[in-house]
Amino acid sequence: MPKLIVVMAFDWNDDGELVTAFGPQDYASEERAVRQAQTLVPNHAGVIAWSREANPDIGEYGEPVTLFQAGDMPDME
Repeated sequence: MPKLIVVMAFDWNDDGELVTAFGPQDYASEERAVRQAQTLVPNHAGVIAWSREANPDIGEYGEPVTLFQAGDMPDME
């Protein structure tokens, strides 16, 4: 099954809530996603790179796996 590999970054808004500042952006490899996430860390409150097996054509998705995480994260449920 193909993999969905994503990087997202978050910042605090004026109301004290974490909001998406970057992404979600897809990447072709887990290594590239982790490198991109690491470059975003100094400029954002939180950064995450994650992957999961995905077949969107039939709506089938595996469990997400965190590849890299730094800083503050919103509840991702």
